[in-house]
Amino acid sequence: MRGSPLARILFAVFAALTVYASLYPMEGWRDPGVSPFAYLTAPWPRHITRFDVAVNILGYMPYGFLAAAALQPRLRGAAAFFAATGSALVLTLILEALQSYLPARIASNLDAMCNLLGAALGAAAGVRYAPKLLVEGPFARLRSSAFLPGGVVDLGLALMGLWLFIQLNPTSLLFGAGDLREFVGAREPRGERPEFFITIEALTAAANLTAASLILSSLAARAASVRLQIAFLIGAALIVRTAAFAILMRAENVFAWLTHGAQIGLAIGVAVALTAVALPRGLRMMLATLLIMAATVLVNLAPPNPYLAASLKVWQQGHFLNFNGLTRLVSALWPFASLGYLMYLAGSRPRGEEQKP
Repeated sequence: MRGSPLARILFAVFAALTVYASLYPMEGWRDPGVSPFAYLTAPWPRHITRFDVAVNILGYMPYGFLAAAALQPRLRGAAAFFAATGSALVLTLILEALQSYLPARIASNLDAMCNLLGAALGAAAGVRYAPKLLVEGPFARLRSSAFLPGGVVDLGLALMGLWLFIQLNPTSLLFGAGDLREFVGAREPRGERPEFFITIEALTAAANLTAASLILSSLAARAASVRLQIAFLIGAALIVRTAAFAILMRAENVFAWLTHGAQIGLAIGVAVALTAVALPRGLRMMLATLLIMAATVLVNLAPPNPYLAASLKVWQQGHFLNFNGLTRLVSALWPFASLGYLMYLAGSRPRGEEQKP
């Protein structure tokens, strides 16, 4: 049985995101005056909520699953389970210790225990089901029939997964990515007319939707229906976007993200993407590169959304603080990671013939 490059890529990405989410916001570092591992022998936290317990368990289940999947076939069965669980134990102990130096975080032995439990459950599932899902089963067959072979393409598929992930941030423009103002301390523009916001949102949504679709088309196998894949990608992105609003807002506001500018951008993006897939593969990658750069400039010129700023304050505090920081980071970095990947993809020679749209 051969290993899965996609599993190793996804594990590396998920581990990096776990580190960032566990330490966010990474500011105000100070010496706690005690051992960073003092939390291990501290009393149980006074206030224990089901939400926190569930989040810590569920948050580490994918880690355990992907770790076990990435280790196979070098390690199988019990060896893969204990190696994956052991890595989770080391990671959570170190991260909880580092949280002792952050004033906004509280190191907790209960959190560490829940993280370990989640990783163990995920690792058990990974040992049992990962080979069938990623190497031998229907997922592997879909991967081989729908996309070109090779680890370079697997890296692109992980990038597309991150594009879907950033749609979970309801404070961003539709399909918007690359907003660096929060990280560099730049001021957002004020006092612009509504027409300016609508134009920026429409162009940003259209450009990023088209670029993501063209990247996906560059990964597709010759026999695959590229336009059908793009339709699934767009549908999945809209479902994720709606789910984010469903969690945070009332039922009647689930589609608050579908503003006038978003509607225009969505319509233009779909039309352009489905047409542009007929271009040669090299031109598609070049067009995707230009659109990503243009959309990144536009999203940094956009004024704050006047309709969502007040109603989405909950996203930036409380239980959603860490997740908000994570989606913002991935959203800010995605365009630049995509540009680097497109350059790498253009210089590589993926196995398989060029696909038909």
